[in-house]
Amino acid sequence: MQKKYIAGLALLTLMGCQSTEQETTNAMADNPQNQETAANTEGEWISLFDGETTTGWHTYGKDAVGKAWIIDDSALHLDASNKKDWQTSDGGDIVTEEEFDNFHLQLEWKVAENGNSGIIFYVKEDTSKYKYTWNTGLEMQVLDNNGHPDAKIKTHRAGDLYDLIASSPETVKPAGEWNQVEIISDNGQLQFFQNGEKVLETTLWDDNWRQLVAKSKFADMPDWGTFKSGKIALQDHGDNVWYRNIRIKRL
Repeated sequence: MQKKYIAGLALLTLMGCQSTEQETTNAMADNPQNQETAANTEGEWISLFDGETTTGWHTYGKDAVGKAWIIDDSALHLDASNKKDWQTSDGGDIVTEEEFDNFHLQLEWKVAENGNSGIIFYVKEDTSKYKYTWNTGLEMQVLDNNGHPDAKIKTHRAGDLYDLIASSPETVKPAGEWNQVEIISDNGQLQFFQNGEKVLETTLWDDNWRQLVAKSKFADMPDWGTFKSGKIALQDHGDNVWYRNIRIKRL
């Protein structure tokens, strides 16, 4: 009788442990923060901007983000009211803390009238060799096509691979409206999407790529467009611009 009682007690204890373990698992699954952590571990979407702070970013070549970059209605806003030359006083391009090789980047941007900015990737942060992010990184152009003089140049319009390849079709929205864009770079295959449509596709680092670079304004920068891993940058071109919902997935 005593043996049956002990066996029954052990079974109840085991069932209780299993029940507690299942409840814990369910609670973790129901918690968005835990879901996000699990997704990041599996190489899924990683948020690069929390909508509240500049955590994870710094001004190129510096330790912190310049004061001209502010949080404005859950967006990163470059306040260009204090312009200095072609950039902003206490601004500068900001870059991610981490480097990325194969990736899928998504974000939204809007720019002020006559505004200019850019999303730059494969940036090698070495200020002893490269003064600016665009000395190494490729750029998806951010522009007011209706107002900025750069729009007169075919490869300088919003959604273009700056100074190399024009995007098509033209899907950009007017100044002051949000544009959703995506950059996918996977083993040399590069694609740009703008407002839900693919606008550009090319192959990086092959002979055709090198010929394109040789005919561009980057021809005298021997390391430009050669790095296969680097940081993501948001450009300070001296104009008001906003970025939000920035996330990335390693491929």
